[in-house]
Amino acid sequence: MNQQKLTHYDILIKPITTEKTMLDREKRKYVFEVNVLSNKALVKNAVESLFNVKVEKVNISLVKPKPKRRGRFEGKTRRWKKAVVTLKEGYTIKELEGQQ
Repeated sequence: MNQQKLTHYDILIKPITTEKTMLDREKRKYVFEVNVLSNKALVKNAVESLFNVKVEKVNISLVKPKPKRRGRFEGKTRRWKKAVVTLKEGYTIKELEGQQ
């Protein structure tokens, strides 16, 4: 996929809900798995348009594949990209607040 053809729904794959990310939501930080081809500007536009919020900043990191083994079969997990989105003061994503 080319970057120009990515829609907002293609950029944000799913929210990451762990104990750590749930605690970060109190600090207005939301964590998403995003498309590997996306960048900070695309993630910011996608979050702002899909959830009707204002984004203060976006931090992105590539998560490296981990070696896994099941019996005699060896492999690796897939590589993926994680985005930590910090919202401006007074904004929350209500759709994600109920998840636990």
